[in-house]
Order: sequence, then C-alpha cells, then structure tokens
Amino acid sequence: MDFQPTLVQKHPRITKDRSPESKYWRRFRNPVFVKEYAPITSIHFSPTAPHRYAVTAAARVQIYAPRTQKIVKTIARFKDVARSGNIRQDGKLVVAGDDSGLIQVFDINSRAILRTMNEHKLPVHVTKFSKLDTTQILSCSDDTTAKIWDIPSQTAITTFTDHSDYVRAGLVSVSHPSLILTGSYDSTVRLFDSRTGVTEMVMGNPEKGQGPVEDVLMFPSGTMALSTSGPILRLWDLVAGGRCLRALSNHQKTVTSMAFDGSASRLLTGGLDQMVKVYDVSTYKVVHTMRYPAAILSLGISPDDTHIAAGMADGTLSVRRRQPKATEAAAVEARKETLRQGTYEFFLNTGTIGERVTKSKKVKERALGDANELKVESRRKKRLRDYDRLLKAFQYGEALDSVLRKTVPPTTAFSVIQELIHRGGLRIALSGRDDVLLEPVLQLLLKNVTDPR
Repeated sequence: MDFQPTLVQKHPRITKDRSPESKYWRRFRNPVFVKEYAPITSIHFSPTAPHRYAVTAAARVQIYAPRTQKIVKTIARFKDVARSGNIRQDGKLVVAGDDSGLIQVFDINSRAILRTMNEHKLPVHVTKFSKLDTTQILSCSDDTTAKIWDIPSQTAITTFTDHSDYVRAGLVSVSHPSLILTGSYDSTVRLFDSRTGVTEMVMGNPEKGQGPVEDVLMFPSGTMALSTSGPILRLWDLVAGGRCLRALSNHQKTVTSMAFDGSASRLLTGGLDQMVKVYDVSTYKVVHTMRYPAAILSLGISPDDTHIAAGMADGTLSVRRRQPKATEAAAVEARKETLRQGTYEFFLNTGTIGERVTKSKKVKERALGDANELKVESRRKKRLRDYDRLLKAFQYGEALDSVLRKTVPPTTAFSVIQELIHRGGLRIALSGRDDVLLEPVLQLLLKNVTDPR
C-alpha cells in the first residue's frame, strides 16, 4: 500500500462582507505620493487621451503623465501664486490665473504664452475653458466678479457683478455654453446667463448662516447642481427654480472639492478632515470612504476612471491607480467598433450593411496521429513534501521541526500535529527537547490559541 500524504485541513477564510461598490473602489490601490513645495490648490485631467493632468502648486503648473506619474511639462511663468490650471477639451492649451489678477493661456507643448488677460484687480481663483465653446474662458476673482473672456481678442465679453464677496467657485454648463454657475463667500450660488449678463437664479440664504461656498458642480444634463458650504453638501434643482433637494453632512470639516466619475453616476468629495467620500447619486448614500494623510484641497478623477488624484495642504500629491479589467476594455472597443460602422472606410471593406469586419487569425493546428495508434499514458509521480517524507521514515521530531518554521501556514502545522497524535508519535517528537527547541512549539500555540478554527 502506498504512503498516504498528510491531509491538510482547509478552514474557511474570515473576510469582511464588502459590497461590490466597495470592492470596485478598493481596486484603486498602490498610491503614489509626490511632494510639492506648497499646497496643491487645483488638479484637472485632460478630457482627451492619454488624460494627462495639470497640478497647480506655488507659482507653477505641472503636467503629469498618468502612466508613469512623472512630470512631462512645467509652466512657471507666473508673477505670483498660480491658481486653477485647466486643460482645454482638445488637450492643447492650458489656462491659469494667479494672485496678481493675471490670466494666461499657454501652449501645453511649447509652454509659450499665447494670450494674457489682466482686468481683475485681485487674485483669480478660477479659470476654466468652456467645453462647448472652446474659444471662451470663465474666470472668478476675489474682486467679487466673474468674467467670460474671448480668447482670440483677449477681451471680456461679459462681466457678472452680483456677488458681494470673494468668488471662489465657478463653471460653464456642459449642456449650454451660455449658462454660468458660480459660488461665492457671500453664501450664495448664482446661475448667470452670459447672453443677458444678469442673474437668472439665486440659491442659498446668507441670513441662515449657510457659510461660504467652496465649490460648485453641475450635472451633465444641466438640470441639477451641487455646492459645498462648510461640511455640508447641498443639491439644487435648477428646473424647480433653485430649490434645495438635499443637504448632506457626512464630513467632519469643510468640503473643499468635488468631482464626478466618468459616467457622472458617482460623486467624490474631499475635505479638510482628510477624507474622500464616494456617493451614489441615485440615493446620495456614501458607498466608500478613502483616508489620506493630510487635509485635502483639490480632487480629480480621470475620464476613463483609472486614476484618482488628491492634492493636500502639506504639498503632497497622492495618485491612486486602478487596472481596468479586460472586459471593460473589450466593451470600449465594441462601442468604438459600433460607432465606426457608419464610416466611409467601413463600407469600402464590406458589402453588407451592419456586417462586422473581423480580421482572420491564423490558428496553429496540432499534429494528430493515426486513429488506430496505441497511446501510452505517462504518469508523473508526485513528490512528497518534507514533513510527509520524514513521517514516512518515522522521523517524528524532524517532521515537527519542519512545520514550525515561520513560512509554514498554521493549518499545515496543526495537521501534522494531528497526524502525530493519530500515530502516537507526538510524545516521541517532543521528548528530549530543551527550552530552546520547545520555544517554537510554544510560540505556535500562543499565536493561534485565540483562533477558533
């Protein structure tokens, strides 16, 4: 009869029940930390691949490559502290303001200054390109004004003067290029129309002490908006005249930045409490929380949902990366192929409308012999493990020593001990040991005595 190897018992793993949502966000791992010289006030990802991102800190804007997390361009032609580096939709231009009130437009490759606007009298904290009209720029300043600029003529088309305090947040609607949403330290969020230059909607009540507005965000549909005041996140219904639908308070300190994921189905918020919280926008419940080593001032997520970048008050840039699954890449390629089927090149390569063209792949055929040939199977003999080989030779002491090493799992060690008890060899294995040889045995027992398995 052949020797039967020791049967190692497998215990069920003790794992915490995590939702699929939490498992997805936990795939953003291995954060890369980059130390800057000053607080990081702005992070913006390019809408076009390869989704380089602009990081604004001190008197410079740095362009990072997402694959290597290394700096590819540095723009440092500022007279004062730079603010709000923003990359245009085509990924070719960068706009940024500074604390002197100057706004500059740069070529992202040559870093040359293409346009200069200098009408603001106080620091400019927001500079953003319009996504629908790429020749226009929105700027928000501490002089209580917001302006729409025409890039070719370097002149202000419209100036909004209805705010009574610093304007620290603003954006251009992605559904209509004439709608401007701004947030101010006067505790109000205002919706402007650049065609008329007047306020169409006012949200927030300074008399109720709602606090200064730190950031604003608008849904791609243009029907709802979000704002942050202190630790409170508010949802506004623009269709219903700016009615507040929800007021959420999941942060302990001021929420400084917000960002949507690529599909705008999840909302990320970062605050001074060193937390990034992820909300499901269908229920506005927190589905995941990320902890950071310092207070968060800026936050960004790449359009392809593979990178999360957070800028902190101590000058640390943290970038978390997620490796997309093969099924996600296949779905993207299938969508691109579907869009490609209406092109001129498609109809040149096929004669049937709707037929999908696939490239034929050469498959290497395996050599097959005669059907009447006799095939002799060869079985490889399984090698015994060290403890099984010693048990087979009745060397019980050496078998016990072989499983007391730190690299051996506890389940294997206790399975060998059970086998020794079954053979009646445990007393033999422990006999003749001094205090030095008994120490590994006691360490194994003390380490696992509290494990009920």
